[in-house]
Amino acid sequence: MRTIDLIQKKRDGGRLTREEIAQLIAGFVREEIPDYQMSALLMAIYLRGMDREETLDLTEAMARSGRRLKFDVDGFVADKHSSGGVGDKVSLVLVPLIASAGLFIGKLSGRGLGHTGGTIDKLESIPGFCAALPLAEFKRQVAEVGAAIAESSSEIAPADHKLYALRDATATVSSLPLIASSIMSKKLAIDSDGLVLDVKVGRGALMETEERAEELARLMVDLGQRAGRKTAALITAMDQPLGRMVGNALELREALSALEDQGPQDLEELTLELGAELLLMAGQAHTRDEGKTKLRQKLRDGSALAKLQELVARQGGDPRALEDPELLPQARGRLEVKARQPGYIKELDALAIGEAAHLLGAGRTAKGQALDHAVGIELLKKVGDHVALGEPVALVHYNSEERLALAKSKVEAAFTVGAEPPAPEALIRKRIA
Repeated sequence: MRTIDLIQKKRDGGRLTREEIAQLIAGFVREEIPDYQMSALLMAIYLRGMDREETLDLTEAMARSGRRLKFDVDGFVADKHSSGGVGDKVSLVLVPLIASAGLFIGKLSGRGLGHTGGTIDKLESIPGFCAALPLAEFKRQVAEVGAAIAESSSEIAPADHKLYALRDATATVSSLPLIASSIMSKKLAIDSDGLVLDVKVGRGALMETEERAEELARLMVDLGQRAGRKTAALITAMDQPLGRMVGNALELREALSALEDQGPQDLEELTLELGAELLLMAGQAHTRDEGKTKLRQKLRDGSALAKLQELVARQGGDPRALEDPELLPQARGRLEVKARQPGYIKELDALAIGEAAHLLGAGRTAKGQALDHAVGIELLKKVGDHVALGEPVALVHYNSEERLALAKSKVEAAFTVGAEPPAPEALIRKRIA
């Protein structure tokens, strides 16, 4: 069929076949189908949706659009994905932790855009760290070190790179079938035995409602399992930032503390829960508690931190920066943000904190824009903490007085104080496997 016929078919609520979807994706990657026709199809999908089979067919066609990566290792290959949030430095802890427990993990990660940070940006706070690994070296490092974290490659699922640019320009980003196929096509193009998904929900997340987050999580788990991949998902809260640091070098410092078993409780809880899921898939634990106990021991005996040091050194980074975080970028100025009334922190708006860090220069508004790795927000108080009038609730790390004024007002507005302590809310809202 002609491309225009397939656009019309979906526009009118019809179902695209596996062959039709394969024809569309292959033609688009070969540039035989122009952007304006693919944009029309994306809008038709946004408005009409896709059923499970269509979404799986789209995901697999996108995964087949470039290179498929298979690791030459004798052992369980793990993978992890987060839908993004504020202060989310879990990969910096989980990847070396899982590798120290005997699993293999090769993670292709992205850069931050907007209010959410990127794992690669955080690692590039380390002097000399190289994230642009050729795929051959990426595979070799996973086999020899057990772990690698590199920048996403355009050779993996190139259809997704092309489609995402169009989705961003045509207001079709929030379509669940398109979100799920974008994430899972990259995961299925890289061979792994098990995948754990961290689907964020709340003010600082892509999914603001638990119902929508669960729908996305179930769809991605289904896609993974249908493709023969052990897959599980955790739906986790992102109404307030994860941990206490927001900003590239600041978050790396906090990840190092976590790898020394001295990190914030929420970061440790989430990391251990995700890691335990992978140990269960690998048959290295019979229960989640057993898995968490094994992983916690790797934090306490220094194995996980040693694995990160090995990974960083292999990728050209200065390992001294991990031993002495004072060698990481540091902002010239620090400003306390103080409580404007006494009481209990009732809410801490993750989106506002993420936007404040972005205003300071920790984030970018366009791909390729330079970052200030030193700046960010240090949260001295979080939800449930008591504060006195005038007590510091946050510390703004800044390099620009002009940027500081804009960010400070965002940080002040992020804190809501009430007379009574709020009811505690679970970090992990639901587990889907």
